[in-house]
Amino acid sequence: MRASRLVTGAAAVLSVGSVASVAVAEEIKVVLSEEPDIVDPCEASRSNVGRVVKQNVAETLTEIDPDDGSITPRLATSWEQVDDVTWRFKLQEGVTFHDGSPFNAENAAYAINRTLDDTLDCEVRIKFFGGMEVTPVPVDELTLDIKTAEPAPILPTMMGTMTIVGPNTPMGERTRDPIGTGPYRFANWDVGQSITLEAFEDYWGEKPVIDKATYVFRGESAVAAAMVEAGEADIAPNIAVQDATNPEMDHSYFNSETSRLRIDMQLPPLDDIRVRKALNLAVDREAFRGSIFSEEVVPATQLVTPAVSGYNPDLKVWPYDPEQAKALLAEAAADGVPVDTEIRLVGRYNIYPNATEAAEALAQMFRDVGFNIRLEMNEVANWVDIFTKPFAEDRPPSLQQAQHDNNNGDAVFTVFFKYHSDGGQSTTTNEELDTLIEQATVATGDERRRLWQEAFRMIHEDIVADVDMFHMVGFTRISPRLDFEPNISMNSELQIAKIGLK
Repeated sequence: MRASRLVTGAAAVLSVGSVASVAVAEEIKVVLSEEPDIVDPCEASRSNVGRVVKQNVAETLTEIDPDDGSITPRLATSWEQVDDVTWRFKLQEGVTFHDGSPFNAENAAYAINRTLDDTLDCEVRIKFFGGMEVTPVPVDELTLDIKTAEPAPILPTMMGTMTIVGPNTPMGERTRDPIGTGPYRFANWDVGQSITLEAFEDYWGEKPVIDKATYVFRGESAVAAAMVEAGEADIAPNIAVQDATNPEMDHSYFNSETSRLRIDMQLPPLDDIRVRKALNLAVDREAFRGSIFSEEVVPATQLVTPAVSGYNPDLKVWPYDPEQAKALLAEAAADGVPVDTEIRLVGRYNIYPNATEAAEALAQMFRDVGFNIRLEMNEVANWVDIFTKPFAEDRPPSLQQAQHDNNNGDAVFTVFFKYHSDGGQSTTTNEELDTLIEQATVATGDERRRLWQEAFRMIHEDIVADVDMFHMVGFTRISPRLDFEPNISMNSELQIAKIGLK
């Protein structure tokens, strides 16, 4: 859908001169809301990294269609299941890495082993392959077997998340100079200023229209939007609803993000389910719609969107009931739960547009029913440290502002990482849920879907692991000189090779 359905105010008129002021036709400038703190492709599952390097610099064996979750060839031409625990991938011929190294089964295996090396602690491993034992085995120059300890029925889909880097990428340490096979090579990172990608002349696929992409960083949504309107930039992928005022340039769409507050259930008073229920009852979700967020955001009951296999349509949105929230806190206090303990609300600047305003509103709603809340806004690097294991032993009880994208079609890309006891970002420790997750991971068809739906029911009703917020709407401003439409994966992956010129 176009932004004309959502925006208010008069459309600005863009002069011919301002369009022409953008750099030469084969170059574009992208203005991002936050700078990546790291550019290693093994962290491409993090949105601030993936939108720069995934499929631009480093490609995957398969590619996942964000619209329907289907998979298509990328660096692999085909795949087949050899036995219950082995998948065989045939690889593209004539592919080279940006440093001239050949792409073959041996080098693909090296890249996979590097990402899965637990000393490197890559988010791709933690998020998508947590709890799995995976072994790549070269068969011949262009044939690669991938073996797993347990059946992995959707492994070809999972390989759509695994970026392949060159064999000269160091094992066991992150790189600031990523080498891949993609249509663009990583040309320069001027920290604090810009990142530049340049077209790779020996790219194996179709030559892209855009020769050079420069990323700059502006934390203020209004500034990013103004840059595109003035012809100083070509794309602002993530602007706020109040800045989407130009129907000629602005596009709105349901993205794959779901916002929430993660509850650290391991510490009192948050280890009491009555307290967690009170948090959910304290939130007036309707107050966010049409103000801080678009009026078209959808209140969430789980961390995946309806398009994901395993989504449970029967779950109910928490009602706004501050009196019931107060009653639950009083009941917990009467039983000795220290409900007056200060709780830290860990926010992140620009995790989504109007993130600070959203965190401030939530903090006040919690205070209004009796919680002792301290809001702390963080830059991305510090936020990741707090959000990801190992958790600090001396941490205070916390809520963490977060959003999660799953445009990969299956709940497995969400549930282990976020809710299994061994999940890299999980504060949940529930043996029954762990067993359910493990069963769903190896199941197929309707049984797989049913098990994931039951897992989401447990998380929402029996455990209350989150303060559920919204399935989000994204706003992107695009120069009229570009031939490009954003899709649901825009916040986590922006393929420059798919951008054309009018």
